[in-house]
Amino acid sequence: MQPSSGYAAAIFDLDGTLLNTVDDLAASANYALQRHGLPTRSIPEITSFIGNGVRHLMAVAVPEGTDPALEQQVFQDFQAHYAQHHLDRTAPYPGIRQLLADLAAKGIRLAVVSNKSDADVQVLIQHFFPDTFEVVVGEKESEGVRRKPAPDTVNACVSRFGLPRERCVYIGDSEVDVLTANNAHMDVIVVTWGFRQRAFVERYGAKVFADTTQQLERLIVGQEG
Repeated sequence: MQPSSGYAAAIFDLDGTLLNTVDDLAASANYALQRHGLPTRSIPEITSFIGNGVRHLMAVAVPEGTDPALEQQVFQDFQAHYAQHHLDRTAPYPGIRQLLADLAAKGIRLAVVSNKSDADVQVLIQHFFPDTFEVVVGEKESEGVRRKPAPDTVNACVSRFGLPRERCVYIGDSEVDVLTANNAHMDVIVVTWGFRQRAFVERYGAKVFADTTQQLERLIVGQEG
């Protein structure tokens, strides 16, 4: 339940919440698929695949029954292409920069957690939101940190903040984010401008939604129930 005085920290998902990344993800996915003679995917299909990390994205983008060795080659080609092209068309959603500035001015501590590779997350945050977030955490396969919906990355942020868990809120756009917040025993706000439809996310138990960045700010600072 939201504290009457608002939250002290806001932990944001990245793709579909802060940044619209789907065009660049789709371009890199289809480049890798096409390079190996596999059928490409539509933007709606790619959008539905986003949320569980890029390895999962490519695992479901290849045709069912694809040889694991070929799937790995496709994934590696995706990674190489995306590393060079993840800034081509990606951009913050309208109002996001102002939202973050307003929250920081009110003393709200800010973090980002993402299932995107940590290297890509760090580059994107530095490019679009330099000196904005106190903690930025992406996927680090080699370090044994489980990706969302496991609570590991969110728990790392809470630990860094040194705040009671109930003073922190998680903000995302998908069922993965709702499950992540539940696993972290944390309140969640779902934004409706991202990669999932509201009705779909409601099936996973989401109850608090923000349709605009202004409404999201009010929910975070405790001005709207």
